[in-house]
Amino acid sequence: MPSRKVTISNRLGLHARPAMLLAERAGTFTSTIGVRRTDAKNTVDGKSIMQLLMLAGTAGTILEITAEGDDATNALASIAELIERGFEDDE
Repeated sequence: MPSRKVTISNRLGLHARPAMLLAERAGTFTSTIGVRRTDAKNTVDGKSIMQLLMLAGTAGTILEITAEGDDATNALASIAELIERGFEDDE
């Protein structure tokens, strides 16, 4: 299963707005999207805002994103870009 590691770069981390943006972006793909902290074992559903919030991702947290499906490569690239841009978070 393809995966990609990205670091949360926005100052406030994976709070409600970034979690919503990530879930919305993941929802545009048919692939199954998983997200986990690299310092933890559990993977959460990348299309679930509530599960993403449970990751408690702060600035500097490294996430591993996995995707399985026909559009997995595009999904990984798109989601990683969103995170690497700091979720366009102005806070």
